[in-house]
Amino acid sequence: MGRVRKKGQNITGWLVLDKPLGLTSTQALGKVRWLLDAKKAGHAGTLDPLASGVLPLAFGEATKTINFMMDARKIYEFTVQWGIATATLDAEGEVVARSDVRPDRTEIEAVLARFVGDIEQRPPKFSAIKVDGMRAYDLARAGAEVVLKSRPVRIDALTLNDTSDADHAAFTVHCGKGTYVRSLARDLADALGTKGHVVHLRRTRVGPFYTDQALSIDALEALVNTGAALGALQPLSAALTDIAHFEVSAEQAADIRLGRAITLDAASLVALEEGAQVYAHCAGQPVAIGHVDAGIFKVIRGFNPLAPNA
Repeated sequence: MGRVRKKGQNITGWLVLDKPLGLTSTQALGKVRWLLDAKKAGHAGTLDPLASGVLPLAFGEATKTINFMMDARKIYEFTVQWGIATATLDAEGEVVARSDVRPDRTEIEAVLARFVGDIEQRPPKFSAIKVDGMRAYDLARAGAEVVLKSRPVRIDALTLNDTSDADHAAFTVHCGKGTYVRSLARDLADALGTKGHVVHLRRTRVGPFYTDQALSIDALEALVNTGAALGALQPLSAALTDIAHFEVSAEQAADIRLGRAITLDAASLVALEEGAQVYAHCAGQPVAIGHVDAGIFKVIRGFNPLAPNA
């Protein structure tokens, strides 16, 4: 007789993980999901195995807000090694080109402005972007020629932090959705007439989540052993801090959960922008995400009533 698979707990909320080096985002999620015995989970924003830092993990109803974290502003700290280009644009790949040019601090700072604002960026061929239904990294590993088109990304700030030696430079970048730090390192090197690849990458922010809120897997395991792990979860609404919200009655909440549109009163409409995404809440619990159209709230994504985490 086959073994019955345990379904796990119905828990809801966000956990900010400090992902360690060496694990994929999916592996890190699997470890945390196992520790919390969670029935439903997902992660927002992939980090490569050679990258560490903030990896927001959603559980239960919070998985419905993952898209808001995927679109959120991010901050990375990274170090570029000059003079060597690799196939993967990081320390994992084979060396494909070399250069004797080593830019100094003045030269580096002189090109930074080119990479701030709305720019075009060509993603790495070793990336999760799909090409004819397949991941680019799978095609690249199979030896196929992968040429990805440039696409628009937004970089709000790019700062040179340190040039510890002639071979290395450390940076901080504030950026939007779809920005590849490995591509940024490649393009910086090209602008400086040299080659380069990323040797250190750490994400310190995703939307409202920062490293000072993040737990290591070891710290989480210690909380699990004391029965305090679920207290580390942040509420579902933590992912919705950048969008407007309004209060509804219990009767209105019941209608919204059935997918029905509701007419908003004048007081609610004052703080809400026509056509913008907003969310409704009742007695502190998010009810649904939707948009306002001619004074009417129309549901895009509803949330089931939340039971307290055990």
